Amino acid sequence: MKIYTRSGDKGSTQIYADKPVRVEKDDAVVQSYGDIDELNSHLGLLAAMVAVHLKEDIYTIQRNLFQAGFAISASSTLTQDDVVKLESDIDKMTATLGPQTTFVLPGGSKAAAQSHVCRAVCRRAERAVIVLTKHYDVPAVVPAYLNRLSDYLFTFARFLNAEAGFDEVAV
Repeated sequence: MKIYTRSGDKGSTQIYADKPVRVEKDDAVVQSYGDIDELNSHLGLLAAMVAVHLKEDIYTIQRNLFQAGFAISASSTLTQDDVVKLESDIDKMTATLGPQTTFVLPGGSKAAAQSHVCRAVCRRAERAVIVLTKHYDVPAVVPAYLNRLSDYLFTFARFLNAEAGFDEVAV
C-alpha cells in the first residue's frame, strides 16, 4: 500500500462512517481528526520524555485517542470506563501532591512543560469535537474523555514537576 494516493490533491479526503464518504478537508470532522492526531503526536513526545514506568499510561491514552477518532465516524471501543480510569489516575496523582492554592504557570521540567502543551492541544481538540457535535452524531464519551484528559494532563504536569523536584510557579 502506498502512503500517497493523490486522491486528496484537490481538497477532499475520505472518511469512514457506515460507508466511505468524501468530505472537504476543512470539514468539521477532518478538523477534529487533525486536532486529536496533533494531541496524539504531542503525547508521543511526552512519552519519550518520561520515565519508563509512566510510559504505558500514555500509550493507553494514545490508543484511546485513536478510539475517539473512530467513534466520531464509525465504531469504537472507547467507553465511560476509560473516562473513569482517567479520574482514578487523577485522584491517585493528586493524593501525592500538595494542595493547589493558586493558578500555576505551565512549565517546570521538560516533561511537565510538554504535558502542559498536550493539555492545551487537548482543549483545542475538545472544542473542535464540540463544534462537530453540531453537525455529526458524536458519542457523548468522546467530549467527556477529552475533557477529563485535559484535567489528567494538568495533574500529570504537576505530578511530573513534583517527581523531578521542580517548584510550581504561581501566576
